[in-house]
Amino acid sequence: RRLRCSPARCALGGMGMQPGWTSLSLLCWRAGAVPELPTSGMAGKSFQSVLPTNPEESWQVYSSAQDSEGRCICTVVAPQQTMCSRDARTKQLRQLLEKVQNMSQSIEVLDRRTQRDLQYVEKMENQMRGLESKFKQVEESHKQHLARQFKAIKAKMEELRPLIPVLEEYKADAKLVLQFKEEVQNLTSVLNELQEEIGAYDYEELQNRVSNLEERLRACMQKLACGKLTGISDPITIKTSGSRFGSWMTDPLAPEGENKVWYMDSYHNNRFVREYKSMADFMNTDNFTSHRLPHPWSGTGQVVYNGSIYFNKYQSHIIIRFDLKTETILKTRSLDYAGYNNMYHYAWGGHSDIDLMVDENGLWAVYATNQNAGNIVISKLDPNTLQSLQTWNTSYPKRSAGEAFIICGTLYVTNGYSGGTKVHYAYQTNASTYEYIDIPFQNKYSHISMLDYNPKDRALYAWNNGHQILYNVTLFHVIRSDEL
Repeated sequence: RRLRCSPARCALGGMGMQPGWTSLSLLCWRAGAVPELPTSGMAGKSFQSVLPTNPEESWQVYSSAQDSEGRCICTVVAPQQTMCSRDARTKQLRQLLEKVQNMSQSIEVLDRRTQRDLQYVEKMENQMRGLESKFKQVEESHKQHLARQFKAIKAKMEELRPLIPVLEEYKADAKLVLQFKEEVQNLTSVLNELQEEIGAYDYEELQNRVSNLEERLRACMQKLACGKLTGISDPITIKTSGSRFGSWMTDPLAPEGENKVWYMDSYHNNRFVREYKSMADFMNTDNFTSHRLPHPWSGTGQVVYNGSIYFNKYQSHIIIRFDLKTETILKTRSLDYAGYNNMYHYAWGGHSDIDLMVDENGLWAVYATNQNAGNIVISKLDPNTLQSLQTWNTSYPKRSAGEAFIICGTLYVTNGYSGGTKVHYAYQTNASTYEYIDIPFQNKYSHISMLDYNPKDRALYAWNNGHQILYNVTLFHVIRSDEL
């Protein structure tokens, strides 16, 4: 590199001219490093090095000349070192500078990484906040959903809980029925063998076994007639006739093959009872026989039982038993303290103070008294004398009941007579206990004025706004082997 030199000193620059040497732009101005050179007579002359000869620490003059203007032009070679390093402080300074530069580079790398990590953390922070918000929404929604599910499951469990002991006993009953089946199969096998070989068995012993099994099966079937109400079917409309209120029924103790239908329109100021020969006649024709009662009836709580009709005499608490074959009164009796003449009617009114019912156990009367604060009273009646055999006082207000019926000694009460209707109260006379239940059934024509159970058909007879309707019922049966 060519440099200009002043009379006092030369400015030395470096250029790579020998192997291992490095060109640097750093100028080194050191007092006494370059001697003063004369300015005349220098053109074309070469000079010896005036710097130390160690190539790693010195600058060397390679050539020197004077330009046309009289300025000193020097050509020098710079060593590998970029700084003057004659003294220890300069070397230490260079080392510190290198360290600082290294540290600076490391800091720059660390800063870039830190900035990248910071951006990643900020991004993750935003994502976490979004997830946290979503989790809160999901948690709140999940809690609400779980609460609804838990409430529905709890209600279902409460509904099913009473059936658990029944199901356990029902399993035992199934084993008993299976035992009966095996015994029948054994007897059938014995009879078949007996046909092939007469005299192989004692005939009287075999007949005794058959008779014993027959009695046990009869007792079993009798027990199967009773059970706990668990369901009511959809309505079956038999006929549409009459006014808005009335009652219709069949006799649960009618002789085998007889299926007469009895029909009583309205709830008061009427004495005529229609008799249809069969259910088919009732459904398809208007052929009937008319019976005139000695007194008008009150309400829709009449029943036909063992050939007699039982009804409440209009505007009284007198019960009358009237024989339909002879058309004579067989018995009358007052139902002590019973309210009448719309004092304690069902919710729909209609002089429904006294409701007579039948089930597997016989004849019943359902009513209310002042002594029981207008709540429902249940009395078991002797069907011949009409005498009250036993009475139970409940805590259910009769005016709040839509309708009621008895199955196997248990009184079932509906919550209303119009719109959505369900059976929601049951009183067990065999244990003098009650419970609230939830058995819905379809109120197809929106106004039930009569609802009675027939133990022979195992069905509910209903009068619904001028429609005669049947409901099938589902019962759980409990049979204990020690009862057979």
